[in-house]
Amino acid sequence: MAREDYEAVIGLEVHAELSTKTKIFCNCSTEFGADPNTHICPICTAMPGALPTLNEKVVEYAVKAGLATNCSISQDCKNDRKNYFYPDLPKSYQISQFDKPLCNHGYIEIDDDNGNKKKIRILRIHIEEDAGKLNHDDYSGGSLVDLNRAGVPLIEIVSEPDISSPSEADRYLKKLKSILQYINVSDCKMEEGSLRADVNVSVHKPQEPLGTRHEMKNMNSFKSIQRAIEYEIDNQIESIEAGETIEQETMRWDDVDGRTYSMRNKEDAQDYRYFPEPDLVAIRLSDEYIENIKENLPELPESRKIRYMEEIGLSEKDADALVSSRAYSDIFEEAGKICKDYKSVCNWLTSDIARILNEEEMEPEQIPFTAEQLAEMVSLINDGTISSKIGKDVLEELFKNARSPKKIIEEKGWVQISDENAIKEIVLKILEANPQSIVDFKAGKDRALGYLVGQAMKETRGKANPKMLNEMFLEELNK
Repeated sequence: MAREDYEAVIGLEVHAELSTKTKIFCNCSTEFGADPNTHICPICTAMPGALPTLNEKVVEYAVKAGLATNCSISQDCKNDRKNYFYPDLPKSYQISQFDKPLCNHGYIEIDDDNGNKKKIRILRIHIEEDAGKLNHDDYSGGSLVDLNRAGVPLIEIVSEPDISSPSEADRYLKKLKSILQYINVSDCKMEEGSLRADVNVSVHKPQEPLGTRHEMKNMNSFKSIQRAIEYEIDNQIESIEAGETIEQETMRWDDVDGRTYSMRNKEDAQDYRYFPEPDLVAIRLSDEYIENIKENLPELPESRKIRYMEEIGLSEKDADALVSSRAYSDIFEEAGKICKDYKSVCNWLTSDIARILNEEEMEPEQIPFTAEQLAEMVSLINDGTISSKIGKDVLEELFKNARSPKKIIEEKGWVQISDENAIKEIVLKILEANPQSIVDFKAGKDRALGYLVGQAMKETRGKANPKMLNEMFLEELNK
């Protein structure tokens, strides 16, 4: 039976590390990349008698995330113990939230696969502590525990199973990531594990009950998540068609093999034996507290998108691309303001810069040059100092070794030729070398002009002013 005969049901549990300076229940630093076990204390290593104290900033950031995703905020909630045993969980339980999460019943709006608006409902957002990390030593065959990450504050954002395809999952995750970046609660650096997702996938035939789900844990790559969902959908359909029963399991995605492997049976809530955390008091939030956070929320991506379309005149496609990342949007605004040419800055960001980021597998946050340097390049093109073609070469240099575009064109000798006598000399030389093109132009073949201009640009290595070339060629050809 064809894949079209089945429907996919996808839900995501996204974990985002909060950008607080200290951990959720102690004063240890959350800085990434420190030597193993240097950001630890008796609380985050679960020494007997050590008691947690809730970091107020964690609650504030979680409320911001809830408000930005259209959630209702619980004014009365608590922390719970989630019991499980793993070497990097020193207490043998995780402090999380179970039946009274901080945020409930929100949504994020995306485009579905047909271009229609679709709300992906958010069931809950709750706060919890991260576990440590196991570093596997291939040389000795053992594993070493690093507890620097233990106690780093997280929010878990749990969607309803409203996602119907891998591409919808990708759009939802990217929209969620941009929102968290805009409100400054998480840096969302997936390569550092600051944003990761547990992916739940099941399939069923329309009008039949929902299927049994597989969960893939701790995925931190948009591309891998799409590939894993594609594989699971096809694999589950194949199993059902073969008469096999889908068991509820936790899976591991192997990015090299391009397939999932079973790890263990999937736990249910009762397996974790939740109970209220006795060492922490309940969380009580006033109306004034919530309203103050709401009033001070930064501009969200959807609002920026509308502003770009209405005030700057960008297309919806370009505006969507720019607001997809806070870093992207910020560099657009800053560069456009400096050079006073938002349209050109947009064109560079959505075409050549986007292409290079894709080729180098870089995120917008990794753009190595500043908004000032991008604005300087655009200004050099606009005032005729360099051509757009040379601008592409300057951009490549900015990615390799970011510095002043003026300095780059001086080093490379890329200043545009705009001297009228020099341009005329080039035009006459090209016309002399291409008599057939003159005949073709006289015969009404307009492409001949483009060919001649191209030859002139090739002769000058892209440095000739293309507008002056066109005008000079027309003047000579019409004599």
